[in-house]
Amino acid sequence: MNFKDHVIEHCRRLMLEQLEQENDYAQNHLMIKQSLFMAGQTLSFDKVLAELHWLQEQGLVTLDSFGGFTVAKLTHRGLDVATGASQMPGIARKSL
Repeated sequence: MNFKDHVIEHCRRLMLEQLEQENDYAQNHLMIKQSLFMAGQTLSFDKVLAELHWLQEQGLVTLDSFGGFTVAKLTHRGLDVATGASQMPGIARKSL
């Protein structure tokens, strides 16, 4: 695996973990981008949205768009991956 793939897998993990920490398991893409930045990962808005769509294709989140915002919400499957109860190719394993 190259470094770029490793970074993306880590960012996907961070996105799921951020959603898992929210009371309703949901967050808009702007806040997700900010949390990635605070974790040392600088992604463009387009890249954040592309990764959220990838997570949706895997059945890990649902996406709703309105008023210029895209809101991601964890599915049950996404919650399992976020908490480390299950693993998925393309997402970094949860560290201890």
